[in-house]
Amino acid sequence: MKRSENIQNKIYPVITIAVVVALWQIIVGLQYIEPYILPSPSDIVKTLVLDFRNIMKNAETTLYESFVGFFISIVLSFILAVIMDSFHTVKKSLYPILLISQTIPTIAIAPLFIIWFGFGALPKIIVVVTVCFFPIVVSLVDGLEKIDVDYINLFHNMKASKLQIFYHLKLPYALVNFFSGLKIAATYMIMAAIIGEWLGGDSGIGVYMVRAKNAYQLDKVFASILVIVVVSIAIIYVIDFTGKKIVHWK
Repeated sequence: MKRSENIQNKIYPVITIAVVVALWQIIVGLQYIEPYILPSPSDIVKTLVLDFRNIMKNAETTLYESFVGFFISIVLSFILAVIMDSFHTVKKSLYPILLISQTIPTIAIAPLFIIWFGFGALPKIIVVVTVCFFPIVVSLVDGLEKIDVDYINLFHNMKASKLQIFYHLKLPYALVNFFSGLKIAATYMIMAAIIGEWLGGDSGIGVYMVRAKNAYQLDKVFASILVIVVVSIAIIYVIDFTGKKIVHWK
């Protein structure tokens, strides 16, 4: 019964997407909408095949910026989450600042990073860090503090050190929240890098999209979006798969 439900949950979205794409192809094919306004799915796929090498060359730059920023976010999040969990004064001081920082639009601060750090990869990496850092660190902090106090008391009664409590109790429980935060951050990391590239850069999928848009080559824009969607889904799937293997006891 459960297996059948899982299959249905996967089939329904696929059918919905297939219907939307078919209607899209028919409407554009019947010239209700001009191709330069909205290219058909077949034209998008054709463009993706013909310009695949150029798209992937730019995508490599974007993925480099995204993954470097993503891993920096993970490292910084772990360090800060442990400090905030160990010292409640630090948590009370920094947690509101972290919340306020998320009210600042990324599109507003990205130009500042470009002015300060140039048009290379560094400002894009910083943008990715600022976007991905918050959901990861908040998930970790929540996971570390939501452990049942009875478990902690049990470890204290067994004369466990702070390091042993963290490694054998807090960290395993926090990993459940950690992977949830990772999936949220992963949905934004490529988008953050592209925003940085939109505002200034010489390579990357964002630069490719801006140039295609300015030339009214919307088939290339949609082809780029298709690549971004596929890569993002693959990253989220890998994180989800890894999380299930590591926290299988959940």
